[in-house]
Amino acid sequence: MTLAPRIAFPPPRVRRRRRVALYSHDTQGLGHLRRNLMIAEALAGGDDAPAILLLSGAIQLRLFALPPAADCVTLPALRKDVDGTYAAESLHLSLEEVVALRSATIEAAVTAFAPDVLIVDKVARGSFSELEPTLAALAARDDARVVLGLRDVLDAPTAARREWAQDRTSEAVERYYDQVWVYGDRRVYDPVLAYGLPDAVARKVTFTGYLGGPGRLASHGNLPPPADAYVLCAVGGGQDGYALGAAFAEARMPHGVVGVLLCGPYMPDAARQDLERRAAATDRLRVMRFSADPGPLVANARAVVGMAGYNTAVELMCAGVPALLVPRVEPRLEQLVRAARLAELGLVDALHPDDASPAALTRWIAGAVTATRPRRADRPGKAVDLEGLARLPGLVASLTGAPGLFGVRGGLDRAC
Repeated sequence: MTLAPRIAFPPPRVRRRRRVALYSHDTQGLGHLRRNLMIAEALAGGDDAPAILLLSGAIQLRLFALPPAADCVTLPALRKDVDGTYAAESLHLSLEEVVALRSATIEAAVTAFAPDVLIVDKVARGSFSELEPTLAALAARDDARVVLGLRDVLDAPTAARREWAQDRTSEAVERYYDQVWVYGDRRVYDPVLAYGLPDAVARKVTFTGYLGGPGRLASHGNLPPPADAYVLCAVGGGQDGYALGAAFAEARMPHGVVGVLLCGPYMPDAARQDLERRAAATDRLRVMRFSADPGPLVANARAVVGMAGYNTAVELMCAGVPALLVPRVEPRLEQLVRAARLAELGLVDALHPDDASPAALTRWIAGAVTATRPRRADRPGKAVDLEGLARLPGLVASLTGAPGLFGVRGGLDRAC
């Protein structure tokens, strides 16, 4: 028997390129996935950019072009049904079986990749605690750092505190995490105070600023802004955006202005097809299915009507265009809290979804398009920290290279 020749691998370098892994649970919507992709894009710039591994079960990941030096592990997907229960998206497996498969896949991938930093989006233990074995393995290393990334608002305070306690998040943060990054500005909303987080967690919190800035996501076909003057309606991932989209489709546009409706990849086919039929019957409405980076569409619009998800809100604050937020109010009040707070600061207008009739949208659009008022981003006294993406490379570098951080699982003081 002839043996295959052995491959001569080059000797390992003394200083390897840093490695960062990003985990996002994928039970509903595009927000978590897009946020981690923007973080990966921010970390990928420069000569000393780390190798980046994304872990997600969202099949929509294939719609995006990954940044340089990044790759992904796509987990067996989960879905959240309308009654709030979870199941495997495609595999004929029980929930317990698919979670066990995901957990083993994550542990194997992270063990082989050996990241210097693992950044976990929102759910400290992962979906159904699927991250627990991986977190325990990383805690046993003295050269790995773990970060929990939180959006500005999790839910209304009572509900957020209850879920935080049920998921034993404080215990997980104390045991496994070095830092907690809040992707927001504490002057806008401070979850540490709102949710009464214990001191052991609060000491690890750093406010990064909102994840705005020049970062742009690439995709396999981003949509260019229309040449005509337009008002944009953005309904996030689209899974529950039909009602707002239908109201916008029936709203009257000012003379010389068209309506552009961005459906999102999760909008059910029947709902999207209905909106497309409405658009086909008029030259004042256009329907777009998906854009990986809606930023240019937002920035070039005369005004924007949108839901109040984190990414949409940040894009609107960056663009400074007149904006009306119509928040989701089920199954959680996160968007309602965010919309109310931004409206209180004068950064946006807000309307409860029960009041978002075609007539109400027509009145708001007419005022927003014709009013002579400064762009919101230029109004004095309304400055919001939108530089989070620019700060992330420095935060990662401080975790992996600053003296005195290794060997103490505790993290930095709170940002001021």
